[in-house]
Amino acid sequence: MKAAGNTIELSIGSSFEFLELVSSITINILQMIGFDDDTAQWVELSVRESVINAIKHGNKEDPSKPVDVKFVIGEKEVNVFVRDRGEGFDPSQLPDPLDPENLLNPNGRGIFYMRTFMDEIEYLQHPEGGTIVRMKKMCKAKE
Repeated sequence: MKAAGNTIELSIGSSFEFLELVSSITINILQMIGFDDDTAQWVELSVRESVINAIKHGNKEDPSKPVDVKFVIGEKEVNVFVRDRGEGFDPSQLPDPLDPENLLNPNGRGIFYMRTFMDEIEYLQHPEGGTIVRMKKMCKAKE
């Protein structure tokens, strides 16, 4: 795999107009690694949701605050890092989207999707401020 060992980084303004660019890059990277189409779509959704959260909740849609997206490509996996410049948050304080009280509430769904579709997810505080979401997905052998 020629892509293994590469890192692709981009920094976008806190604007939803960049979502399609991030999605397109995500899909292209996943195809290079060999992810099947269904898995690639779920991973792309997870990355998209993470970037939306960084723009909306982390950076509060402040166009002067960038969102950094980094893809670290391995032979059989991809690690995606999404960093905002916000005040941070405690993911354990998020309401459970499967709780009957929250079934019609759209908030919290993005993190639920990320937890569901990615193999690993963790939230880190950047030493210079903001939150980093690290997501990992392994590429399963095609059957």
